[in-house]
Amino acid sequence: MVKKKKSSERATGAGERLPKMKRRDFETELYKLQVELTRLQAWALSEGARIIVIFEGRDTAGKGGVISRITRRVSPRVFKHVALPKPSDRERSQMYIQRYMAHFPSAGEIILFDRSWYNRAGVERVMNFCTEEEYREFMTVAPDVEHRIVDNGIILLKYFLDVSQAEQRKRFQARISDPLKHWKLSPMDTESVRRWWDYTKAYQDMIRGTDTPHAPWFIVPADDKRRARLNLIHHMLEQVPYRKIAPDLPKLPRAKPRPKNLRRGLKAGLGARHVVENRY
Repeated sequence: MVKKKKSSERATGAGERLPKMKRRDFETELYKLQVELTRLQAWALSEGARIIVIFEGRDTAGKGGVISRITRRVSPRVFKHVALPKPSDRERSQMYIQRYMAHFPSAGEIILFDRSWYNRAGVERVMNFCTEEEYREFMTVAPDVEHRIVDNGIILLKYFLDVSQAEQRKRFQARISDPLKHWKLSPMDTESVRRWWDYTKAYQDMIRGTDTPHAPWFIVPADDKRRARLNLIHHMLEQVPYRKIAPDLPKLPRAKPRPKNLRRGLKAGLGARHVVENRY
């Protein structure tokens, strides 16, 4: 399991601002955590464990970024990234949580929900996409449903990534300025900036009403992206009682000799013009 840091290695007080982490230091620490994630994966497969990790947070807080670091070195058949689009007409007629339950884990699966059923307590409430009655019903039912999820043997972890108002504005501006980030923008984004305090109240109410002993919320300060990613992954690993499983590694056999009538290399049917040119 992941080792806990010594007290001297822990973060400074809440009022102190840590220096920016160098990319090299970040990648070094991330590699160590990714090794542990592969061990978690092996354990989940061996034990038939079922894990759900919920990633909620403000827009631009880095939910997708941390999920991409988690899934980068592991199998997509075990770690499954679930980011559902807006519900279809058929899904709107279903029980609210039904579309999420369809993605719940089977044995040996770890489901990473990039936003979850808590959409109802966040964006749907703020943007009036649900009625007050539907919101109240969700806030009453959600803790009971999560209690049943945990009682069923599923490990449930809930993370909320939080950023300051100034940092969110800075990140939105970076998305507007960078063509590679335009795909991250949506018509809802400007509303999340304008309605900052509406979202603040909604999230405060959500966390206060659904933070329970069996399914607590973990808040991740995310103004510092690199530290937020490392802290969240480290914390997630600490919450799961996995152990190192010795891998059954194969041995490479010797290749058979090349037949005399078979030349080396490959050639496209109509000649060399079908070979991709080496430009780099």
